[in-house]
Amino acid sequence: MIKVYNEDTGILIGEISEEQLRFLVGELVEESLDDVDYYLSEATVDMLEADGADADLVSLLRQALGESGEVNIIYRRD
Repeated sequence: MIKVYNEDTGILIGEISEEQLRFLVGELVEESLDDVDYYLSEATVDMLEADGADADLVSLLRQALGESGEVNIIYRRD
């Protein structure tokens, strides 16, 4: 499993599968080949959902947004 963290706080958000990670990587902009962090907003999660993200991934990402409606996430294979 891949662990997803709030990049700013280091708090674990949850775990995602390889398939869910492939979906994110395919949908989101990477700044380099070894990029492992992403900025998410409510609009980004809405777009991911509309593009076919599974319900568990959407739920995890919405939870990560919190009250601010945005978050920087980072993932690690532990």
